[in-house]
Amino acid sequence: MLNGKKIIVVMPAYNAAKTLAKTVSEIPRGVVDEILLVDDASSDDTVKLANELGLTVFLHDANFGYGRNQKTCYSEALMHHADIVVMLHPDYQYSPNLIVPMASMIAYGEYDVVIGSRILGKGALAGGMPRYKFIANRLLTLVQNILMNYKLSEYHTGFRAFRREVIEALPIGSNSDDFVFDNQMLAQIIFKGFRVGELSCPTRYFADASSINFSRSVKYGLGVLSTSIRYRLHKMGVTRSRLFDEADADQLRGYYAEVEGRQMKAIGDSVDK
Repeated sequence: MLNGKKIIVVMPAYNAAKTLAKTVSEIPRGVVDEILLVDDASSDDTVKLANELGLTVFLHDANFGYGRNQKTCYSEALMHHADIVVMLHPDYQYSPNLIVPMASMIAYGEYDVVIGSRILGKGALAGGMPRYKFIANRLLTLVQNILMNYKLSEYHTGFRAFRREVIEALPIGSNSDDFVFDNQMLAQIIFKGFRVGELSCPTRYFADASSINFSRSVKYGLGVLSTSIRYRLHKMGVTRSRLFDEADADQLRGYYAEVEGRQMKAIGDSVDK
């Protein structure tokens, strides 16, 4: 807890058994009130290990995808009364030690959203990011900054912290269930006018860290371009997109009811909801 704000770390997990314990060991438990892991039908021991580590665990009964996993993460975090939600991958690619400064920037009212940027400083290539991914990151970020009339060092990091009210205001039920979910969510945040801060974040690329392959990277890149164009056209009033539709802002609650009923089960102790 920081400044009276309950902090929940959410971890979208799929076959993360090799890196989960190392990641969790560096999460600052004196500040983080709860760690919530959503497992997307892993075939390894992710769920068993998460329970042994004392995490709050939810299990999808099928592999629904990275974006769908995050929808469950955020809906559960809200149901568990989070004031600040930090999204951290369990693959040890990002440094959990940065949770405190990221959450502090929100808890003390400076920003509504904080992202851990791999591009600020020299952390990306030094940490082993493949050069083609670095170049693609820079090009996509340039295009997005132009189309969205904004300025960020990158839009593609998976290390993020949010004020509760941000998540409640976004129509993330309209977002993809795949990797472009992250980018769509950030575009929605900018569209809504929330304050976004960045923090330099060293990154680690190694064999056991999760990473999408080249073909999926291309698919992701096309999705990013589509998101930016839809943002621009919606902003100009040329077309309308459900990604930015006020009428869909309450979708998360409907999504949660669907997931709770058919696609997910809680593991271990539950809380009053």
